[in-house]
Order: sequence, then structure tokens, then C-alpha cells
Amino acid sequence: MFEFALSSQMWKQFVQEGVLDSSRIHQSIIESWYRSRNAQVSPYLDRGRHILSGESLRHQQQKNAMLMDVAAPFLEKMDRLASEMGMIALLIDPEGYVLWMKGSKSVREVAEKIRFVEGVRWTEAEMGTNAIGTALSLGQPIMVTGSEHYSIASHGWSCAAAPIRNDDGEVLGILDVSCPVDRAHPYMLGIVTQAAYTLEKEVKLRSHHDEMELIQGSMEVLEKEQPLIICNPRQKVVAASRLIRQNIPNWCGMRTEEIYMRGYRNRMEVPICSAEHGGFIGKCIYLLNAGEQQVRQAVYQDKDSAKPFRFRGEAGTSRAFRKTLEELGRVASADINVFILGETGTGKEVIARSIHENSKWASGPYVAVNCGAIPTELLESELFGYVEGAFSGAKRTGAKGKFQLAHQGTIFLDEIGEIPHSMQVALLRVLQERKITPLGGSQEIPVDFRVIAATHRNIHQLVKEGKFREDLFYRLYVYPVHVPALRQRAEDIPHLVHHYCEKHDWDAVFPPEFFAALMDYTWPGNIRELMNVLDKLRILSMNRCDDLLHQLHSLLHQSAELSKSVSTSLSFPEQRTEEHRASLSFRDKIMQQQMVEALQKTNGNVSKAAKLLGIPRSTFYKRIHRFEETAKPSRS
Repeated sequence: MFEFALSSQMWKQFVQEGVLDSSRIHQSIIESWYRSRNAQVSPYLDRGRHILSGESLRHQQQKNAMLMDVAAPFLEKMDRLASEMGMIALLIDPEGYVLWMKGSKSVREVAEKIRFVEGVRWTEAEMGTNAIGTALSLGQPIMVTGSEHYSIASHGWSCAAAPIRNDDGEVLGILDVSCPVDRAHPYMLGIVTQAAYTLEKEVKLRSHHDEMELIQGSMEVLEKEQPLIICNPRQKVVAASRLIRQNIPNWCGMRTEEIYMRGYRNRMEVPICSAEHGGFIGKCIYLLNAGEQQVRQAVYQDKDSAKPFRFRGEAGTSRAFRKTLEELGRVASADINVFILGETGTGKEVIARSIHENSKWASGPYVAVNCGAIPTELLESELFGYVEGAFSGAKRTGAKGKFQLAHQGTIFLDEIGEIPHSMQVALLRVLQERKITPLGGSQEIPVDFRVIAATHRNIHQLVKEGKFREDLFYRLYVYPVHVPALRQRAEDIPHLVHHYCEKHDWDAVFPPEFFAALMDYTWPGNIRELMNVLDKLRILSMNRCDDLLHQLHSLLHQSAELSKSVSTSLSFPEQRTEEHRASLSFRDKIMQQQMVEALQKTNGNVSKAAKLLGIPRSTFYKRIHRFEETAKPSRS
């Protein structure tokens, strides 16, 4: 702070002749003037140049959401104080953008004439020497008055600014107080410096609270047998899985780049939001050794198996699907038939192909047959082939059937529960004798293959009702493998999304609420439905972060409405009914009570109630629907 204001004549001498009297100018102003001239900033700028507005400004504010959230109560106090003193108060981010401006209405109107408004970038590189830009450059409080400003746009202003720092000393933003020169107050710099210091303490307190929540909320995922780290928003590691703790000494406090330098690479990131205030507090980073294959492939090895099982799809991290993979690892190398059970869309075909690729039949053909998609009158010729002249329209040379094509390989009979009863006898004979007779022919052809069958239906019920032959059932149902529904492995959803993005080269940035919405949905169509939603999102969103979330909520709502109106035939309806009728868990009862209390406090306003609980509004609605469904009486 200076006892005199710099005369405009000294400014003119410097900008016109490069001459100045250093004895009359503070050293920090001199250095800033030279930086401004070297940056080729025009001293004759009469207004701000680079201004964000609309969505661009909202995006910039969202990048600094934590600072704005913590600063909100202080800014309201400064709004009143600045208005009383005939000033304006501003919050600026580390890039020099004005995120918030309040204070005297008349002074703001004057500021608009030089485009000193919310969204403007007021750095040294943009506007030359000024309190905001120079405080950012120096990293310390400063006051700039009148002609001490490098560009004429600010010559009529007196401004004081001070940086706001985090625990690591990094500048999170700038607090500024500005007014016309004739209203300058001798304590402006002291006021803004004290306010910035108080705000710093609140920022640090919030950071400590968020870090504790981040660590406590990640305890379960840290027990997983895979390399992963939990990082705060400043890219510092605050927690790590056992593998990382064992392999990297002094891991705590390292930056992510340091972890990567020790032989790991980033496989995927999952953002983590606070349950208290809903803001972004960190992320979970799943790692791979740098030497591992780039191909998306999971390798599992059961302790009783001598050979590892390589899975061609996305395995994720859930216990439910890991158990399935362990089962596959045991059965793949065995020379027995496998029966895959699972709802529609759970990835049974990917599992069947992976079994084939890990078996002794891997060098042979893999033939998949959807038994439910072939018309009954064509099924025999499709499976067993036909000879010349077998029927009208038959090829002159005849054709091989699926079983002959699968010779010395694997045949996958998908939707085996749909095969007509008349064909079941023929199928049983082939499985028993390993010989086929093409349609219209008389010569038996020996075949050797492995059978993998699958269905989304309750095969036991079909046998009980006489719709599926019991003898055929026992031929196929040698080693059953159950594939969990997506709702039973919700923690794998971020991995499946990442897998999709890699496969389609989709470089999307997902907001923290994105994965929460995906994991809260029930997915009646399972992985297939998830992939369909991602396909639509990729087309509709144009990679805009706000559009992604908006379009996702819209698509999930449409899917939920569709699942209500269309009767989906899932594999275990009676099991789902029992799950649906199950009483609320203790955790759900607490959650329900919290929601009721939040609605009472907000007079039934769902948006405010969701904000009070720190959850997205869509999640609030889904929980209401789930509790309502659970409360419905069961039908006898």
C-alpha cells in the first residue's frame, strides 16, 4: 500500500519512452509493468477482452465449486460491506476468471463500461498490471491504484486483492475489493487480506473433513485384491490397497504421477462425491502394471486349477462375478458340458466364447446357435444340415449343419429352453452317439464337439412342466454356471463404462453424479441395456458434460417406463418376486426415515430435500419408488 498515487505523467513516460523514476514507484509495480510490456499487452486497452458467459461461465464455476461453496457465506457478508462502502467484491479463480461479483449496484454499472464483469479474465497477460492479475503472479496481497494500472481501462479504479491458498500452499483463487479512485479507503488491503485469510482457514477445514470422509467411505474397496489408490482433488494419494502399500513405500501423500513412475498405469478413474454436501471430494483410480497387455482381458486362476482362465470381456471387481469366473476357471479345461444360467443381457455368449478359448477345443471352431431365433421348420436343417434335393429351394450341393461345422470345436446352444419338444429327441441322439444324419440323407457322419448350453428361463420349471425332456436336461446340465444380474454387481458398472469408452474410442468426461445414477438403476436388461444406453448417450450428448447427465436421466426414465409396460421374461421370476417382497433392511429403514424428515423440513420440496441429504434428485425419486414398491402387498 502506498502513501501517494502514481501520476499519469509517469505512466505516459514509461509507455511512450520506456523511462520511469524507480524511486517513486514500488518495486512490485515496476516489475509488473515490465512483465506487461514484455507480454505485449496494449497499455491503451479500455475494456476487458476475454469474457465467459452462459454455459462456459457455469462450467468454469463448476470447476471451482468447492471454493465457491465454502466462500458463499463470506461473500454474502462482503456483499453487504462492499455495498455500504461503495465498492464491489469479487472472487477470482486461479486462471484469472471472475467467478462472482457483488456489491454496490452503481459501482457495478460503472464496471460494466470497461467490461469488468462476471466471467471476464483479468490477468496480467490480458490486462497488464492490476491487483487481481498481479496478486496471482506474485502470490501475495497487493493494492493497485489509478495510473499504477498498466492499461487505461483501470486508471479510474483502486483495487486490493489477496490470494486464497490450500494446505499445500497452492493458490485456489483471489479475493478482490475494487472501487472508483475517489472512493478508495485506506484499509482496503487490510480488509481483503484478513477476509482471504479467514476463508483460507475454512477451505482447509473443509478439505480435512472431505479427506476423512473420502478415506472412511473407501474402506471396503481398499480390501479388494487389486492395485488401486484413492486420491484427493489435488491428485495426492490418501489411501491405497494392500498391493500398493506392500509394493510402494511412503505411498501416502505421493502424487499420482509418482505412482505411475513406479511401474503402474491408470486403468480407469471413478469420481467420489461427498454424502454430506454432494460435492466432488476425490477419486478412486484402478491401476494396472505398466507391462500388462493393452488388450482388455482379465486373468483368473483358481488355487485348484493348474491353468489360468483368460476372460475376453470386462471382469470388473465385484465378488459376485469373480465367483463366476472362478467357476469358469475350474470347468473350462474339463471335458464336460456346461450349462449357463442367467437373465437376458448378462453376457452369456461372451462367457461361452471365453470357455471355448480356455479349453482343449480352442484351436477348433466356435459355433453359436440361437435356438429361439430359428423357425421350427428350419431348425433341423440348421442343426444337422441337408443333402441335395432334401427340400424345395435346397442348395444343389447341400449344406453342413451347425454340429458338423463345430467338429473338433465348441457348439454353443443359446436359449436352449426355446427348442421345440419334437427336436429334443433328435438333439439327445446326437449328444449320445456323436453322429448326425443330414436332412434327406441316410449316411451317418461322426462328429466330435463340446456343448455349452444357456437359457434365461427356469430350466428346472420347464422340466417339471414336461416342456423340456428330463433325459436331455441331464445330458446338458452337467456343470451349471450362474451369471449374476447387473444389479447384483453394480460396482462393476464404472468398469463396463470404461471398457465401452475404450472400445468405441469415446473420450467422454463424466460428472461425479453420472456413475451414481447408473449404479442406482436396476437394469432389467442388464449389460445389453447398459450398452444400449451408452450407444444413445454417445450420439446424443456430443461429449458435453452437462448434456451427458441430462440425457442419462432422460434415457433411464424412458427405460424404467418401458420396463413397466412391457412384460420381460427373465430367468428367475419367482426369485425376483421373493427379492421384491423382502422387507426393508435396517439401513433402508434409516434411509427412509431420513428422507421423510428431509421432506418435512422442506415442506415436501423434493429438490430441496435431495440437496439437504446430499444426493441427486433422480436418486431421491428412485428411492421413493423402491420403498413404495416394497410396501405393496404381495399377491397370492
